[in-house]
Order: sequence, then structure tokens, then C-alpha cells
Amino acid sequence: MIEKVTIYDIAKKLDITAATVSRALNNNPKISPATRKLVLDTAAKMNYKQNKLAQALRSGKSNNVGVIVPRIDSNFFASVIRGIEEELHPEGYHVIICQTHEDEKREIENINTLLNAQVDGILMSISNVNSENNRIIEKVLAKKVPLVFFDRKKNFEGVSSVTINDFGAAYEATKHLINQGSTKIAYLSGDRSLEIYENRFKGYKQALADSNIPYREEYVLRTKSNVDAGINAAKTLLQLKTPPDAIFSSSDFAGLGAIQEVKEQGYDIPKDFCVVGFGNEPFTKFMELSISSVDQSPLEMGKVAAKVFLEQNSNNIKLEKKVILTPELITRKSSNR
Repeated sequence: MIEKVTIYDIAKKLDITAATVSRALNNNPKISPATRKLVLDTAAKMNYKQNKLAQALRSGKSNNVGVIVPRIDSNFFASVIRGIEEELHPEGYHVIICQTHEDEKREIENINTLLNAQVDGILMSISNVNSENNRIIEKVLAKKVPLVFFDRKKNFEGVSSVTINDFGAAYEATKHLINQGSTKIAYLSGDRSLEIYENRFKGYKQALADSNIPYREEYVLRTKSNVDAGINAAKTLLQLKTPPDAIFSSSDFAGLGAIQEVKEQGYDIPKDFCVVGFGNEPFTKFMELSISSVDQSPLEMGKVAAKVFLEQNSNNIKLEKKVILTPELITRKSSNR
């Protein structure tokens, strides 16, 4: 095993003190330019690597920012991460990406790992809303590490967030289906303990009320964000005594599954049945039957979240911003009659 070169090795080589080597490596103004150059040249020849963690502990700044997402194999979160990196990299920051897989324990592990790595801030989309999660967030705040929520958030005093108007988006999507002539509209919901899904449910329900369409509890199903979940949900809905004539899905993937099952059972889309999804995943516009969907502006969300962090971190100021972006409903073949 090759031993790492230390500042003591450099000091011995040059017959100077380790403190002088340390000051030269850290650009201390007390060290002459000649000595600093000698130390840097020697360090390079000896293949010396600075301990970034120790450096961060001394300076209080690591130039690393942690980003926590439920999953990275999603166009939405991948685009958010891209937006964050595009804003932070020119400012000298490196992004450390963690994913929770919707698992509470992994989320806590991720946060602890980032705190131990002395990150300068954490930008995250939460996986759940339980009490254990509250304690780990409180730990972040106690350490005075800047924290910015995006997409999925919790409400903590002094913590900024960047979200979209989920209520408005769901309202607009449901009204679009109503305007196409649908009166029996089902809703495929995510976990409503998360604020974004609860707000989408409220928007859906309000749109029905404003059009004097009765709310039917059997038309609302909790589904995961995958194709199989959408298929199973559509099977359940179409077996009802009075099946729906449209579906608004809080996920494009579940919406795609619903479309497959609706077509399998002989319905014509959009003549007999309309579908609107949420997320504007790339596949929605490239399919033969293109899918109407709500675009969440993930790239912009990432950029704005990064800007909020930079503003908060620039002068160590206490900042609380609640940024709400306006989503866009993109209508395509699956709902346009």
C-alpha cells in the first residue's frame, strides 16, 4: 500500500516547518511568493493531495452542496438536478447527489452523510412527512446548514422552498377535461400525506364543484407512479357500475398504464374516454397517441432553488423564500376531442 504524502513529508524535504508548508498551501499572505512557489512545486512533484475534509473544517467552507431526490431515474428529477448544477458550477460549487428511493431510513442516512461531509448546503425533495423526518431536518437547522426544499416540501420556519402551483395545475387539467365534455372524471392520486398530491386532489375537487359536477369518492384511487399501477387502477374504475369517462392522473406513468387498459377494453381515446397526466415526461409527446400533461418546469425549478441557496449562503443571511412557479398544461391527442 502506498502511503499518502503529508505536509510533514514536504517540510522534511525542504527543511522547513509543517506550519510553513500549511500556510503556503493555503495561500497565507505571511508566506513569501518564492516560498509558496517552492512548496507548491515540491508538493506537485511528491504527488501531495490536500485533505479536502480537513480543509473544509478549517475554512468552514467545502464548496460542496448536497442534493437529495427520491429517485434519479426520472426525467423530472434529472432535469431539476441539471438546473441546480448549471447555476452552482459557475459559482465554484460541486454537487453531491443522493437518492432516497422513498425510504425514510435512507433519507436520514443521506442527510447525516452530507452533514459529516461538511456540505455548504442541502437542496432536497422529501420522501415522506413522518416525525423521524422532522428530527433530522431540525438537526440540519441546528447546524445552521442552509436548506432549500424543492417540489416536495415540509413547512419549517426559516426554510425556503421552490414548488409549483399544484392546486392550480390540477384545477386547469380537470377543467380542460370538463370542457371536452367529460362529466365522470376519475383521479389517480399519489400519497396524499405529501402536500403536492393533496393540493392536486383539492384542485381536482374544486374544478368539479365549480362546474356543478358531483364528487364521487369511488373515482379517486391512490396509485404509485408506474405503468402497472395505472393499468390496475383503470381496471378497477372500468368495473364500476358507472365507470368514468375520463382520468386525470397525478403521474404520466400511471396515466400511460391507464391508457393501455382503457384501449384494451375497447374504448376509443379521446372519442369515448379522455386522459390527462402530470409531469410532461418525454414519452408523452412522442407516442402515436400523444398524452396531454402538466409541465412542471423542472429545469427552472432547479435553477431557482440554486439561486435561493446562493442568496442565502452569500452573506450567511437568514432567508425564507416561498417560490411558487406556474406550471403549463400541454394538451395533446389523449384529451383533445
